[in-house]
Amino acid sequence: MIQSDFLKYTKPGQITDSDHPIIIQKAHKETASFESLEEKAIHLYYIVRDQIRYNPYKIHLSAEKLKASETLLRPEGNCVEKSNVYAALLRSIGVPARLGYGIVKNHLATSGIEKVLGTNLLVFHGFVELYLYDKWVKATPVFNIELCHKLNVAPLNFDGKTDSIFQESDKEGNPFMEYVHFYGHFHDLPYITFKEELIKYYPSIINATQNTPFLIEM
Repeated sequence: MIQSDFLKYTKPGQITDSDHPIIIQKAHKETASFESLEEKAIHLYYIVRDQIRYNPYKIHLSAEKLKASETLLRPEGNCVEKSNVYAALLRSIGVPARLGYGIVKNHLATSGIEKVLGTNLLVFHGFVELYLYDKWVKATPVFNIELCHKLNVAPLNFDGKTDSIFQESDKEGNPFMEYVHFYGHFHDLPYITFKEELIKYYPSIINATQNTPFLIEM
């Protein structure tokens, strides 16, 4: 990767607003007791994973509400929002971070959710790639520890050196998740593509053509 491309992943985006005072204050407050960037990055992973509860049922479709600084003010967020927060926090302390998205097959999806969505595919599932120990490594600070216990899956931990991308199975060995498509990596949340994919895969909930447990906020 050429230097200019590398440096852009340390800069703020419109939605990944790492220069926002709320983001900067949170990152520096939470990492004040750590010395190395590696320790800070790992600690921030657990802050995002467990302090912001995972809620896939609330979907924000406005760019303003998707901003990292806006998500940080809320007690919960979905995978796109939580990953965006983590990337912004990392950049605010000088750790290069880029956003990744994929389509995930959820083998443990309940029949109710599958019926509403019309599929067991989770579209535009977000994660983060950060540059630590001289390499890019993947991290997914999405499923908070309480939810993992409820689903009988081990919490997804992160050591800064090994990709932490998904749980392949639950504690009993049943298939849990698998990636079936990657969109690539991005400097900022690709807002237009994000909306287009949700409309393409989930028209019934985005267009509100039926009663659903999902709350869509424009």
